[in-house]
Amino acid sequence: MLYTVRHVTRFAYEAPISESVMEIRMQPRTNANQRCIQFGLVTVPAARVLMYQDHDGNIVHHFGLPALHQRLTVTAEALVETGPAPLIPYDLGAGAWDRLDAITASGEFWEYLNPSPFTRRSPLLDALAKEVRLDRRDDPLMLLRRLNTELYDRFEYAPQSTRVDSPIDEALEARKGVCQDFAHILIALVRQVGIPCRYVSGYLFHHEGADRSTESATHAWVETYLPDIGWVGFDPTNNRLAEERHLQVAFGRDYADVPPTRGVFRGISAVRSELAAAVRVGPAHGGGSDLLPFIPWMSRDATAGFAEPLSNQTQQQQQQQQ
Repeated sequence: MLYTVRHVTRFAYEAPISESVMEIRMQPRTNANQRCIQFGLVTVPAARVLMYQDHDGNIVHHFGLPALHQRLTVTAEALVETGPAPLIPYDLGAGAWDRLDAITASGEFWEYLNPSPFTRRSPLLDALAKEVRLDRRDDPLMLLRRLNTELYDRFEYAPQSTRVDSPIDEALEARKGVCQDFAHILIALVRQVGIPCRYVSGYLFHHEGADRSTESATHAWVETYLPDIGWVGFDPTNNRLAEERHLQVAFGRDYADVPPTRGVFRGISAVRSELAAAVRVGPAHGGGSDLLPFIPWMSRDATAGFAEPLSNQTQQQQQQQQ
């Protein structure tokens, strides 16, 4: 299947700022089930955009704007081809936990087995683990399927109910959150039983009535490593396995490794800012010539009005995954 993606992010500042420095993770990866055929990134004001790959092979674009500006717009467009997801068995059969332990004993998956900034253990997480009977009685794959459904059933999907920097305890206490929270909670649970699990940032082509996540935003899910299969994607926000509609952009330990945008700006004086982002994913029919209609602005990550300034006049600017 061919998909066209347009992701537009706009930063607005209360007063002109003197400099912006930004990292962008919006280019879909190329792997066994997905190929990024075309990708373009444009900034207004214009900037020289450079690129590198991080230690996980994610493509990172970065630029600096050392000039006065009061708005910054970043537009990314991609043409992506995906294939059907591999067939996953119902379970892994006898001895699956032993085979998994033998694989992880090498230390290769260390960073995906231990707590990370957004997946730390807490009393609220321990309470949820008891509720969902987190243990090794089930086959690893059966346990993952069950946890995926448990989170879907027990937590409300509520756009803008948490912030980009919210710890999982906020979603655990309120029993609601966005896809970023669902992914972090599942990761934190799965790692406790010794299954390697990583955070995936990307896009989802929505089917009407089939998905409850926000259509006009980026998406997040998880991938777990299983014996005899390899990496398998689970989407607890929508209670499904990752499939050809899931377009992978980047993966890491948690959101902190792979935000769509990460940057700082410096103002002449303390300046407040607002961030708005919108995404559109659609089928491509012209082999690369298709362009999606331009997206009306939707304030996905903006605060009410301008955000409070930082005292040192240098501010982080990131967007949450909804």
